[in-house]
Order: sequence, then C-alpha cells, then structure tokens
Amino acid sequence: MGSLDANSAALADDRAAPGSSFQPLNADDVRAYLHKAVDFISDYYANVESMAVLPNVKPGYLQEELKLSSPPNYSSPFEVTMKELRSAVVPGMTHWASPNFFAFFPSTNSAAAIAGDLIASAMNTVGFTWKAAPAATEMEVLALDWLAQLMRLPATFMTRSTGSEGARGTGGGVILGTTSEAMLVTLVAARDSALRRSGSNGVAGITRLTVYASDQTHSTFFKACRLAGFDPANIRSIPTGPEAHYSVSPEKLLEAMQADAEAGLVPTYVCATVGTTSSNAVDPVGAVADVAALFDAWVHVDAAYAGSACICPEFRHYLDGVERVDSISMSPHKWLLTCLDCTCLYVRDTQRLSDSLETNPEYLKNDVTDSGEVTDLKDMQVGVGRRFRGLKLWMVMRTYGTAKLQEHIRSDVAMAKMFEELVRADDRFEVVVPRNFALVCFRIKARGTMTEDDADEATRVLMENLNKTGKMYLAHTVVGGRFVLRFAVGSSLQEERHVRSSWELIKKTTSQLTD
Repeated sequence: MGSLDANSAALADDRAAPGSSFQPLNADDVRAYLHKAVDFISDYYANVESMAVLPNVKPGYLQEELKLSSPPNYSSPFEVTMKELRSAVVPGMTHWASPNFFAFFPSTNSAAAIAGDLIASAMNTVGFTWKAAPAATEMEVLALDWLAQLMRLPATFMTRSTGSEGARGTGGGVILGTTSEAMLVTLVAARDSALRRSGSNGVAGITRLTVYASDQTHSTFFKACRLAGFDPANIRSIPTGPEAHYSVSPEKLLEAMQADAEAGLVPTYVCATVGTTSSNAVDPVGAVADVAALFDAWVHVDAAYAGSACICPEFRHYLDGVERVDSISMSPHKWLLTCLDCTCLYVRDTQRLSDSLETNPEYLKNDVTDSGEVTDLKDMQVGVGRRFRGLKLWMVMRTYGTAKLQEHIRSDVAMAKMFEELVRADDRFEVVVPRNFALVCFRIKARGTMTEDDADEATRVLMENLNKTGKMYLAHTVVGGRFVLRFAVGSSLQEERHVRSSWELIKKTTSQLTD
C-alpha cells in the first residue's frame, strides 16, 4: 500500500540530491524493474488456477484500497508499486487467464506472445509509415502473409505473392486493435465506393445506402455502422432461426437487398460471420458473396473467433467462397495464442481502403512512400500512430510452428466435444444448437410442470450460483428467445480436468436448485 511514510522517505531522498537528474530509462532500473515484472508474471500464471475467477469487489473499491485520492508528488521505491499491484489490483481482476474461465470467447496468450509484446513495448516504435519503422512495417506484412497462408486465403489477400519473385499484389492486410475497427474501416471504404458509383456529390447520397447482417452478428457491427454515418433506418438485420442453426439465409438476404434496390436505395455492405458470438453460427460465405455481387455490394467476413480454427484443414471449408469477398478479419488474440490486441484485416484491394483513410501531411512525406513500393499502414486504419503488433504474431508462428498451433486448436475442440457429450447425456439439460468449434450452448430443459420461462429462470439462477463460487465463470446469451449458457473452451491453461471439474460443479449446483 502507498503510505505517508513511504512518500516521506522518498521526499527526503529527493531533497537530499537536488542536482541529480531524472532518468526514466536508467539501465539498472530497466533490468531490475523488468526482472520483478517477469517474476510477477511467472508467479501469476503459476497461481491463477487457485484464484477466484470473478472478484468479490464493489465499484470504487480500488481507490479505497490504494488510499490515494491524487497522484503522489514524490517517487516511491518500485517495490511499493509492485506491493500495491499484488495486494489491491490482482484481487479485483477477473482472471481471463484462469483455466476455469469459460465465459465469452477465450483471450489466449503464450510465452512467445508475451515476450513479443514486451519487446515491442520496449522499442516503442510508432509505425505510421514504412520510413518511420521499416522493420516494424515489413514484419507486419510478413506475419500477415504467413497467417494468410496458414488459413489458405487466396493470394489476392496477400501483400507479397508466394512465388519466388515475391511480386507485390493489390491486396494486403493490416493489424488493428479489434474487430470493431476492422468493420469500421471497411464500412467507410464501402460507403465511399458506393457514393462514387451512384454519382453522389460528396456524402449527399449517404441516406440511400443500406447495409446488411444477420440478427446473430455482433453488436459492434451496428455500432460501427452508426460511426460510419449510415442511417440507422437503413441497417438491415436479417432474421435467422434454428432450421439453419442461426446462420443467415441467402434467400432472405437477396429478398431484402432486392426490395431496397427497387425502392431506390443502394445496397452497399454485407457482413457475413464465421462463428457468431451467441451460438457460433457460420454464415455461408460463398452464397452470401454471390448475392452481394448482384448489387456490387462490399462483402466483409467477420471470422474474429473461428478464423483461427481455419488453420486446420478440417475446418477450412467454413471459409469456402472467401475468394469472392472484399475483406476478412480474424483475431489471433482470441484463439491463436497472441495476446491483445491483434485483429488481422485482409482486403483484396488496399487502394479501396487507402482512398478513404489516407492522410498525407507534409511532415510524413518521404521518398519510399512516393515510390509506390509500399502501402503505409496508417492509411489502412482510423488513426495515424500504431503499435508494433506484428512482432508478437510473428514470434508466435515462428516459435511454435503450424503443427503446435493446430494441436492447440484441436485440443480445445476435443474438450468442447467431450463437454457437449456430457451435457447431452444428462436429461436435465439440452444443447440449444449443435456445437461448432469449441463453444457449447446449453440450458436447463423444461420438464414436467416446468415451463420454458421457468427453465429460463432456473438457468439464470444456475449461472449466478456457479459464478458466485469463484470456481468457474460462465456467460449467457439469448438464442431463439431462450436464456442460454455459453461454455467456451480455450483458455491457454485449460486441460481436460478443468472441463470435467466444471461439469461436476454444474451438476452439483443444478441438483441443489432442482431437487
């Protein structure tokens, strides 16, 4: 904890040496502080399994714990900072790294990714142009092209061809922070392209542009549409149902786009999802692209979670037809052992992005950019500054290799399949949708005099009671109007024993509620 005594001691030290200069990167401090940080990280991973997954704290707890209402004026030993981290911050964390974390989608990590992120942070490059950070730019291109090859994306999405000449194509990628950014920048590019096609003067015609996604698409899509300036009245949510496991119907999509076109509107953008958040539904990429092509609409594939699985040949068919879409994004920070933040966006024509996002002030002009040999990554994102994200992604692929990354995916899928079989074997539960990848959606089944609404309430109470134990963490969704629990396997530390022990806890807690 911070204290008056600690600050008083620091004050005395500061006043005793008025001529000393502040050196925030003193070599001895860098080594000592990072050694302590590395020890903390190692201890954290060694002990996180024993920690309550959800903290028992209330809003505002941290300031009370730290007992500092304003920033300290004088320095304290680094040990004081680390002590407060352990005593006040860690107990208030939701431990996504815990092997008992089954909520949302996983946020995976690895030793190689942590090392890469640490080194990138230390170098602290700001890679807005190739000239400002040649190696960082080249590394991002290389890592993205490697990942594209693992996913067997068409060469049109790569910056460099895989041939011996390594010729530069029209496509390429950029590493962004989140899927939200990937959606936003592609929506902006699609918007501007549609306005140009329709002969609009500036943005005057934006009220005629329409966008489409299924009702299972992540809510970030609708947020990005608003940010990109689309009229909320022109955002179409295509209804889905259990008959197609909640994937979008190409026929319903065609009907909606045709109706808009006949009404004088301009179908502009379609978002297809491979692995929706609620149920892991997979939209038919090729069929969606065929429908969109009739209206010259941009097609984006959101494969944030499930794209990682497509490095395994047995899952690659979920991307069939991707050669006919305009962009695709996936997030290695979800399931490919690369820590936040790392969303990989690929486009078939980088010029369509840079036309909308380029900024070229005098102080950033340089000979390499002017040569046309590079696409400055600042022109494929919202901001200008950017982190050296490519290093950790490259270090993960370079260190572990394809075989181990595939093993990681397959192990998680096998554990989820085992959990699904355990649920199906217990007649108190039902699996709401067939399992895709490593997510199992289940609920308490309505039996006897129990109505569906009763089952919803029982499932909700079950989740609350499970999460209160601190021994596991589940999140919920609503599918087909019913309250559903999502059991997402994939934490980097998870083993079969964690899945089995969680199932035993689920059974025991359910018995306490229903018997």
